[in-house]
Amino acid sequence: MNTLDIIGATIGLAYIVSEYRAGRWFWPLSLLMSGFYAVIYFRAACYANFGICCYNFVMSVYGLMVWHGIIKTGERRVEDGERPIGSCPARYWPWIVAVTVVLTLVFRWLLGLLGESTLPLVDGLSSALNIVGMWMLSQKYWQQWFTWLIVEPLMIGLCLASGLYASAAMYAVYEVFVVMGIIRWKKLSI
Repeated sequence: MNTLDIIGATIGLAYIVSEYRAGRWFWPLSLLMSGFYAVIYFRAACYANFGICCYNFVMSVYGLMVWHGIIKTGERRVEDGERPIGSCPARYWPWIVAVTVVLTLVFRWLLGLLGESTLPLVDGLSSALNIVGMWMLSQKYWQQWFTWLIVEPLMIGLCLASGLYASAAMYAVYEVFVVMGIIRWKKLSI
């Protein structure tokens, strides 16, 4: 294990606890985690996930502004300065599935062209789901947890194959929080 992997995993554990709580430190921790993992994934030749970290950095800024009502999206109102947890409208689901499939195929193809990705299909699928999940999270939809239910086992495999053992352990802990997050956010949704 390298030092950067251990630091990234430590930040990641604080991140998942904050996401579970829908806490105010979630988005700043997301910014920090995205920066650390961009370096980690680039060094491990997980290029799609490196790109996702860059995307997550931008989405963290966007999510912070949406959650706090600076950017208005959808019909849900901001209460006490923060957007409530809600449910993803049914009309979005066909698009969510289509975007996930298309992005997975595009990423797999691009990673195949590069020829350096350790697991191009896993890297591509986890990246596609990450894009969709971060968008859903920025909208504060409780169903965003289902994307992570699929992503975390993929990331465990990817990290183990890349020698990122602290990160693999972090994603195993994430899977427990995902199940708890589904239950908690569903109860809190309006």
